[in-house]
Amino acid sequence: MTPRRSGNPLWRLYEVVAMCIGLGLLALICLHSIPLFALLYVALPRRWHKPVSRRLIRWGFRAYLAVLRGVCQVRLDTGELAALGQDRSLIVIANHPSLLDAVILLACLPNASCVLKASLLDNPLFGVGARMAGYVSNARPRQMIADSCRELQRGAHFILFPEGGRTRKFPLDPLGSACIVLSKQSEVPMQAVILEFSTPYLGKHWGLLNPPVLPLVIRARLGRRFAPPPLTGPALAELDHYFREELQRT
Repeated sequence: MTPRRSGNPLWRLYEVVAMCIGLGLLALICLHSIPLFALLYVALPRRWHKPVSRRLIRWGFRAYLAVLRGVCQVRLDTGELAALGQDRSLIVIANHPSLLDAVILLACLPNASCVLKASLLDNPLFGVGARMAGYVSNARPRQMIADSCRELQRGAHFILFPEGGRTRKFPLDPLGSACIVLSKQSEVPMQAVILEFSTPYLGKHWGLLNPPVLPLVIRARLGRRFAPPPLTGPALAELDHYFREELQRT
């Protein structure tokens, strides 16, 4: 995942412009969502908060990705994820190379929920919509598992990044056991999704104002589906081995 920049100064300028469009549009979407979700909170019955909020987030991120495709030279292949729309109550686990990962998965999966850092749920840009959509806080691990199980019982596609954060050491950081514990307790299978980026744009070591190397090629492909495991340790080792093998092939 070594970036190779063009020597054309006009193309380098375009990469800066594309970065400004992409980041600026995402900030605008988040800012405009605050009054929208505040209005919906007051206007809608509480039972509609989650489904309506999740649908709005999905539509907003789909529109955002369409702009990245059309204007910013992002070549995004998410066709395989459409097959997951036929499934209910699924734990979707993926590697985490970029800040765009959650955007991509939330845009592609119906009735999606996920775990968010407690600081993001308290963030004025992200917190309003995330709380209305019923996203789960990671502040207390036991409560996180219990809340996640409830979402799965209601038929959600529940997104987890087993690395716990964006990848620091490629191809994969050590995996945490939360997805294994959740699968055991909920008796719901884990569906692996492999995220492949041509360069680690917006990764852990990619500065926010460091322009992308365009075209940015992103592919989300379906991997293996893991049945709820009887034992945590062996299942975690198997999962780690599987992701490393898949990512080393790319």
